[in-house]
Amino acid sequence: MQLYNTLSAKERAALIEEAGKERLTISFYKYARIENPELFRNHLFITWNELDVLGRIYVAKEGINAQLSVPAENFEPFKKHLDSISFLENVRLNIAIEQDNKSFLKLKVKVRKKIVADGLDDNTFDVTKKGIHVDAKKFNELIEDPDTVLVDMRNHYESEIGHFKNAVTPDVDTFRDSLDIIENDLKDHKVDKKLVMYCTGGIRCEKASAYYKHKGFQQVYQLEGGIIEYTRQVQNKNLENKFMGKNFVFDHRRGERITDDIISNCHQCGKPCDTHENCANEACHLLFIQCEECAKEMNNCCSTECKEIHALPFEEQKALRKGKTVSNKIFKKGRSEVLKYKK
Repeated sequence: MQLYNTLSAKERAALIEEAGKERLTISFYKYARIENPELFRNHLFITWNELDVLGRIYVAKEGINAQLSVPAENFEPFKKHLDSISFLENVRLNIAIEQDNKSFLKLKVKVRKKIVADGLDDNTFDVTKKGIHVDAKKFNELIEDPDTVLVDMRNHYESEIGHFKNAVTPDVDTFRDSLDIIENDLKDHKVDKKLVMYCTGGIRCEKASAYYKHKGFQQVYQLEGGIIEYTRQVQNKNLENKFMGKNFVFDHRRGERITDDIISNCHQCGKPCDTHENCANEACHLLFIQCEECAKEMNNCCSTECKEIHALPFEEQKALRKGKTVSNKIFKKGRSEVLKYKK
């Protein structure tokens, strides 16, 4: 019984290239009570591995959070399997706006304490007592209301490249950081203001909505399906699009283009740019925004020091890293003194 990957990312990429078949990038989540996350994890891995599903999936006692790449030809069997699981029957699937056959190259199903890290004691509130879900049309109406406060529940490196017009975009590194900041900023408006939240696919907003209801907010709303579903509804229903720029995504694409607006800049030269890259120095991997010119000049690195290290023979680079504990900064915000034009 196979419960782990047997192919490297490179080997998998070659197979996908050779097959030449369309794959769909999909995400979904569901808060539910899972008594035995480990057993559920193994069941998912065995079934999805047979369907050639790839992706990053977190399972916890509070539910499941999944970001996947599914062969288009296996979508129906995949959906049938989801529907066979009671709490996942007819679960909303967010299908990516921009497809990439190599968005994921391994199947990773991991058991976690929570599907969304919040730093909170789970006993303090019931995550299933959520706010009101609204579709794109209702969302557009709500955010035009002067009594509405629109809040982006994502981290700063996400909202930096794209966000809704007039949204509050907390300058935070983690979801947990934003919870206290927003509550404090709106503490005098728990009754008279409508708190409307959005995130990438809805999972963070759903937990936040339950948290803020627990904290006494009376009018709590969230954009159902997040930016991904909003964009789809705007296109399908010919609605006004109030989002600007790119939607940051947590796979190899790092972003989906929603509009042509470029609202951010290269962190190295200041030129308008919204392309996220990871520093090519294996000991760094800092996530930052880099234009094509700087990528060429800096050899895809975030600093001169990293550029010099990256230019060394592989074995020398390895020797420099040996014995050192380096935080993996692949999704760590692009906060660094070497980035001159980081806002």
